[in-house]
Amino acid sequence: MATAFGGPESLAFEDLDLPAPGPREVRLAVRAIGVNPYDVKMYAGPGDPARLPLRLGSEAAGVVTAVGEGAADDRGPLAVGDEVIAFRAPGAYATDLLLADTALTRKPASLAWPEAAVLLLSGATAVHTLTRTAVGEGDTVLVHGASGGVGLYAVQLAALRGARVIATAGAGSHDLLRGLGAEPVTYGDGLLERIRDLAPDGVDAAVDLIGTDEAMDVSLALVADRERIATIVNFGRGAIEGVALLGGGPGADPGNALRDAARPELARLAGEGRLRVVMSTTYPLDEVAQAHRQIATGHTTGKIALVP
Repeated sequence: MATAFGGPESLAFEDLDLPAPGPREVRLAVRAIGVNPYDVKMYAGPGDPARLPLRLGSEAAGVVTAVGEGAADDRGPLAVGDEVIAFRAPGAYATDLLLADTALTRKPASLAWPEAAVLLLSGATAVHTLTRTAVGEGDTVLVHGASGGVGLYAVQLAALRGARVIATAGAGSHDLLRGLGAEPVTYGDGLLERIRDLAPDGVDAAVDLIGTDEAMDVSLALVADRERIATIVNFGRGAIEGVALLGGGPGADPGNALRDAARPELARLAGEGRLRVVMSTTYPLDEVAQAHRQIATGHTTGKIALVP
């Protein structure tokens, strides 16, 4: 948990006693935890000291160790020993969690624990962006920030929908993106012209996952219908330009129902190997400060997980 606002040096561990699960609750022995940029932003500060300490994390994967009356997920009643993924799991940076059953989705046996733990938050965000921009068969979609956690899922899910994907990223990620079905383009000076060369017939939709003015300017120049441009980061500029604002920012659509409904399908696709979970690295839970330093750079390709 964060004991103060500031940097990773404020992170500390605390022993807490968990009660027995109540109705429709389960206790989970955590096997891996997803690390996301928002985890760092929560305590970057300044903030209200009355909110401290802050329990961090929102996604994990683990084994059910106790079950409250009536606890079930989309596949039916839950039992001790079930392997599950937890999404919207406050305080997920832990060795054990007490959760409502609505947070749980069954883990495919083929997914390793770290892969399972980092699947649903970014994956559901990617589904939201593609659904809101109506990406489908025959479309050309531009994904800005394609080598990040959400971007790598958006690229694959758009391709699975039958779309052509043009993906902006640094040159070091191009081979990875090609392997996932995208046509990579380096961001920076001349980006608009490079994309026009690739797609002379135009771009149907754009998804901004990086938040730069360049991403917004290029999207506006290429996509005729602003309803088919979405951002999860550039809320100020996006509101002025009239594009879709998605996620947790001011005036944004959180898409909670849509994101929750996406969980079983994301798990199925990942379990079948049709959706690849790209890992950057894993850290022991007691090295959480180093994990936060890495993700705060903004240059991580793929996902980071903590392992208790």
